[in-house]
Amino acid sequence: MPREVRIRVICTSLCHSDVTFWKMQVPPAICPRILGHEAVGVVESVGEDVCEVTKGDVVVPIFLPDCGECVDCKSSKSNLCSKFPFEVSPWMPRDGTSRFTDLKGEIIHHFLFVSSFSEYTVVDIANLTKIDSTIPPDRACLLSCGVSTGVGAAWRSAGVEPGSTVAIFGLGSIGLAVAEGARLCGAARIIGVDVNPEKYEIGKKFGLTEFVHAGESENKSVSQVITEMTGGGADYCFECVGMASLVQEAYASCRKGWGKTIVLGVEKPGSKLSLSCNEVLHSGKSLVGSLFGGLKPKSHVPILLKRYMDKELNLDEFVTHEVGFQDINKAFNLLTEGQCLRCVIWMDK
Repeated sequence: MPREVRIRVICTSLCHSDVTFWKMQVPPAICPRILGHEAVGVVESVGEDVCEVTKGDVVVPIFLPDCGECVDCKSSKSNLCSKFPFEVSPWMPRDGTSRFTDLKGEIIHHFLFVSSFSEYTVVDIANLTKIDSTIPPDRACLLSCGVSTGVGAAWRSAGVEPGSTVAIFGLGSIGLAVAEGARLCGAARIIGVDVNPEKYEIGKKFGLTEFVHAGESENKSVSQVITEMTGGGADYCFECVGMASLVQEAYASCRKGWGKTIVLGVEKPGSKLSLSCNEVLHSGKSLVGSLFGGLKPKSHVPILLKRYMDKELNLDEFVTHEVGFQDINKAFNLLTEGQCLRCVIWMDK
């Protein structure tokens, strides 16, 4: 079809979003479908009107479109394409028809415009970023979603400044990626907040300098602890779990006057956030949503990959396991049980 690219998937990493939709039994979930959206592939063929890539190019498919033509894609202020607005669960390419069928000819649904748990997939050119073929695919695939989201949130959405103080709520892969991004930006203090104290040692690999064990502080909320240890609150707070109550706690942990809270976690559909209008008015704080870390896929992902190749960005520590495609269930088990950060799934191993 016009604008589409057929790619052969080299490897794909497992994201919590895949697990979330795998477990989901009610709408917006739908079956049958092919999950997966963090991947690297090689271009096999291209449709009409595709000029950016040719056969043999190495590409990263990304759930967030980047048409390069609309006012939002041309602006430095946004990464939310208005020509192809992002949808959480479209389940089909933009023309409404599937590129997948089973042996009986029955339709199989897509996932996030990518569907990388397949040897081959078809992706719109707006959702593809060409990368340097010398970059290891098991590292490049990490920037399709989770790691980019965290690093980008510190770099682009927050604009973390050298010498600043950062607090990160939730130290899963995205929270650790925020720490890595804050480290790259030169933050002086990077405070991690989690219910699992073992995350502190893991977080140190990504620049974490201090740790708050959530729920273990006697008669004090996390925001009170952070406000005391920072002398007024953190400059930047990041909510990386997906809980409205935690967004409020992160907001309360920010310094009055200039504190900024960045929301990255995905909450349940319909969840509401409750903040006092007077608090917002009198505190001078800001609250910002961050989709894909505020990154523009086609321009910013290659920059991050170059920083990895220049040994500035730490991607290696995120890959804790690797399996062949035939063992994909093992990858799901590892992530579900909290035993891995990212498990890379190879198609040919």
